[in-house]
Amino acid sequence: QVQLVESGGGSVQPGGSLKLSCATTADIFSIYAMGWYRQAPGKERELIADVTTSDLPRYAGFTEGRFIISTISRDNDKNMVSLQMNSLKPEDTAVYYCNIQYYSNGFQSPPVDYWGQGTQVTVSS
Repeated sequence: QVQLVESGGGSVQPGGSLKLSCATTADIFSIYAMGWYRQAPGKERELIADVTTSDLPRYAGFTEGRFIISTISRDNDKNMVSLQMNSLKPEDTAVYYCNIQYYSNGFQSPPVDYWGQGTQVTVSS
């Protein structure tokens, strides 16, 4: 069973930085994409950034160069996707979710979304 475990959320003042990390037991060879989403109160969940196994990272416009996604892949070990967040703003306050798109039913079927448990990020003075 695929598991995603997030860490690194918390509270920070405007202009501060946080780094989120997500460890997954998913087999790297069956992962299509890894990414981060967020959901603010009363709003839809939105993509922050993601990266496929064969392409460059893509970022939502609101990241404005402030966020950097990175992945670490190790055979026979946990794979990780991290999100470095700089110059944080109060409007970045949200629950942040790690996501992978995973070929859980073989490559003949579309990849399936798996989600982390969510971690709260609060930006406030």
